[in-house]
Amino acid sequence: MELSALVSELSDAEILAPTNGGDVVVFDVVHNSRAVTPESLFCCVVGAKSDGHNFAEDAVSNGAVALIVERKLDIAVPQVLVGNARVAMAQAAAACNGHPAEAMTLVGVTGTNGKTTTIAMLRQIFIASGRRTEMIGTLTGSRTTPESSDLQRQLAQWRDSGVAAVVMEVSSHAIELHRVDALRFDVAVFTNLSRDHLDWHGSMEEYFSVKARLFGPDHCKQAVVNDDSPYGRLLVDTASVAIDSYALSEVVDLKLTTSGSSFTWRNLPVELSIAGEFNVSNALGAAHAASVLGIDDATIARGLSQPLTIEGRFEAVEAGQPFAVFVDYAHTPDGLEHLLTAAGALVGGDSAEHQGTQGRVVVVFGCGGDRDTTKRPAMGELAAQLADLVIVTSDNSRSEPTNQIIETIVEGYESCRDRRSVELVIEPDRRRAIARALAFGRKGDIVLVAGKGHETTMNIGHVTEDFDDRIVVHEEWQRMVSAS
Repeated sequence: MELSALVSELSDAEILAPTNGGDVVVFDVVHNSRAVTPESLFCCVVGAKSDGHNFAEDAVSNGAVALIVERKLDIAVPQVLVGNARVAMAQAAAACNGHPAEAMTLVGVTGTNGKTTTIAMLRQIFIASGRRTEMIGTLTGSRTTPESSDLQRQLAQWRDSGVAAVVMEVSSHAIELHRVDALRFDVAVFTNLSRDHLDWHGSMEEYFSVKARLFGPDHCKQAVVNDDSPYGRLLVDTASVAIDSYALSEVVDLKLTTSGSSFTWRNLPVELSIAGEFNVSNALGAAHAASVLGIDDATIARGLSQPLTIEGRFEAVEAGQPFAVFVDYAHTPDGLEHLLTAAGALVGGDSAEHQGTQGRVVVVFGCGGDRDTTKRPAMGELAAQLADLVIVTSDNSRSEPTNQIIETIVEGYESCRDRRSVELVIEPDRRRAIARALAFGRKGDIVLVAGKGHETTMNIGHVTEDFDDRIVVHEEWQRMVSAS
């Protein structure tokens, strides 16, 4: 695509000066100088830790034939001077790739929790309807939502290979940083909103405001919103697109077990292979998104009932132990509350496998360093209210001292006036913490290892080591068996 034609499509970008240096043909749009290929347009994106302008010479040496800049550089290639390189990059990438999203069904899912599970369930429904479907999210790349240049390139590759639908997670960072600019979703789904990322957004009001941007006519054609969420109801009142809402009250005959759930939806039986009532809510979000896109109810129910395991999302770990162990990504107060509540319902004697028994809920968790500190005491308080044994440990402490993070969690635990008669264990070593939880467990109990989910590494200080909660559960249980 000629640079002049590409620039003409930057309708939302603030172009501050005419393009200098003549016209060239552009075959790709990139933001990483190491990813530049010949005849690329390199976007000088200013980030929190680095400035793309400092890598422009490297990009040109690697084959870039033009630049998008926020300040003119002394480099002899055409430069497009704009007010915000991220805004311009999103539109340039869409144009250069021929606006690939317009050739397929595109669904975006946003919310604090439930995004990963919802897109996985929606993909199952699309596949059941006969559509070749791909997904983008936490489990498919280094970012929940890729940078716009990478995102548009991936969509174009899928379009060219015959993909009919794409379901993707849309993070608040992605909205704020313009990664999904130049996309208009056929459906945008809102799962919920709770305390998270306040180190970035500053307040819940600002956090919601960013999420709500996705639900305007420039970004989506219609919306599906969780009516059980207070912020979902607020969104219904403020959104400027057609909205279909969902709620747990629409399911009947709900039965929950440690291996999944069953219920009736629109007079059709559904069997979920993922446990937890909160995952029933996620299934409803996926079901309504499919429904507004014209997929019939029977196909939706069939798609939801297909076997499905989602890495690190209430994922059962079977190492031969006589009690249930689940690994989950819950790393927010709301996520931990849903996880503990779901486990409490399962050990409370109501499910078929626990009738006549009263199991206990054991939880192992920590909080990440260099992230929102306000959620730490809240998570400690919730654990005190809802668990029978609380083991506080490390979880990607990054540059913060692990003990300092743990102290803040414990403050919340100790401030809980209505805490149960629970035992609190402080074990900074996450492997030993998991081992202690397993040693405590007995038949009928549920052990929850929360916070890291699918992650396979842990960052403590400046050291990143291999650490997968699921593998550690297996290793520690086998060690205990061998020692007995």
